Amino acid sequence: MPILNSIASWWMKKRMHQIELFMKYPDDVQNEWLLKLMQSARDTEWGKTHDYKSVLNIEQFKNNVPLQDYDSLKPFIDRVRRGEQNILWHSDIKWFAKSSGTTNDKSKFIPVSEESLDDCHYNGGRDMIAIHCALHPETQLFTGKNLALAGSLVTDHFGSYESQNGDLSAIVINNLPKWWEFFRAPDMEIALLDKWDEKLDRIAKATVNDNVVSLAGVPSWMLLIMKRVLEESGKKSIGEVWPNLEVYFHGGVNFNPYREQFKTIFNKPDLNYLELYNATEGFFGIQDQRNSEELLLMLDYGIYYEFIPTDGHQSDKTLSLQEVALDVNYEMVISTTAGLWRYRLGDTIKFTSLYPFRFKITGRTKHFMNAFGEEIIVDNADKALTIACEKTGAQIVEYTAAPVYMPFDSAQGDSSGAHEWLIEFDVPPSSIEYFTEVLDNALKSINSDYEAKRYQNLALKQPIVRSLPKGTFYKWLESKNKLGGQHKVPRLSNDRKYVEEILSIIRK
Repeated sequence: MPILNSIASWWMKKRMHQIELFMKYPDDVQNEWLLKLMQSARDTEWGKTHDYKSVLNIEQFKNNVPLQDYDSLKPFIDRVRRGEQNILWHSDIKWFAKSSGTTNDKSKFIPVSEESLDDCHYNGGRDMIAIHCALHPETQLFTGKNLALAGSLVTDHFGSYESQNGDLSAIVINNLPKWWEFFRAPDMEIALLDKWDEKLDRIAKATVNDNVVSLAGVPSWMLLIMKRVLEESGKKSIGEVWPNLEVYFHGGVNFNPYREQFKTIFNKPDLNYLELYNATEGFFGIQDQRNSEELLLMLDYGIYYEFIPTDGHQSDKTLSLQEVALDVNYEMVISTTAGLWRYRLGDTIKFTSLYPFRFKITGRTKHFMNAFGEEIIVDNADKALTIACEKTGAQIVEYTAAPVYMPFDSAQGDSSGAHEWLIEFDVPPSSIEYFTEVLDNALKSINSDYEAKRYQNLALKQPIVRSLPKGTFYKWLESKNKLGGQHKVPRLSNDRKYVEEILSIIRK
């Protein structure tokens, strides 16, 4: 095993040289990938319709191809799911990653080609390990196993044609090379179970005696696994169960609200944390520096990036990588080796560094609160909650928030509204009133629009914070058939749909 660890570490160092190349020449790498994408898809139905053979640069690409979203691509994706090929991408597509739906559909089915699986998702997995090895040369990562959370797969039948859909994590794990099983836990049968309660128990039982050296998964779901492992082992901390655990790869949601809970449950001061930005549509960023919340934009994964400034106005104007600026909120637009063309991802980021390009995730274009002109985004909410938790000693499991529209009060002479926060605490604050006050003041300090609307309660009253019984969000996700690592609680909403659904669970 030590020899294997040395060989693997050497290979990872070679990959770091390639990463350094795209950090040094980002524009060249992106332009090269755009031309590769055009060349690969020129003879597809989409490529012919948009005259890819004539495209020689980004401006021609923008002129030929309008911006897309899932709803505009759905008719083409549906045809591919039924067995038609060479529609959006030149190679056959038989896997579809299922994710949260749009206003028109319960679920989205994102095509996954062999190229996107290899060039993007697998490269992302390899690079997170390579970067960890570079940051920690003393690593023993290849002497034990990685515990990664996965979803499940189902087979669709369209006449004689079959395709598979499910969580991206399940597609990735189901197609890993056989030798990787030596480094992964639990076994495939357990990893791909579709009943989440059964999966949690069986993962805990199957891995409690393994030499687990790394973990990968969404924090909220990983916490559930860790608690089951402790119950199964009878130990007080994960550090006692897996003494050789050296890194937790996390992504999907902001980690700050969970950080203290993980420190407590791990009780392992030398444990490393490395953040990822991997979505159903692609693998986009990896934390490449110690003690940093910045993510390196990964530029050689078969993705061409564009960016739309989100200044509150609708716009179809996109910027290329060389045109972006620091500290501006951008919506991401991607073109990929799975046939997503100029696809509006719905995620927003801010660049913290140019050349090399590092960034922070700030939220979702559809997950915000702006009912009263306050323009609260997920990044604001996460930061304010982190401050409130630090000052009150609270720890949060999950949260969501939405506006409250107050009726006109003739006695007070106003009709100002408020924000209602539904929070499930792992450790509740001693005073919910003080927590609310700190949260309110933190939001004022972070967001000037919110501060202005809160002035003398003119447009916004103090937030309403409701502490929910433990397990409430789990029950809500279960009621929506959305248990599993790929599913996340929507943080902010401009309407009360999610809040009312969750409150109805408490009232039952």
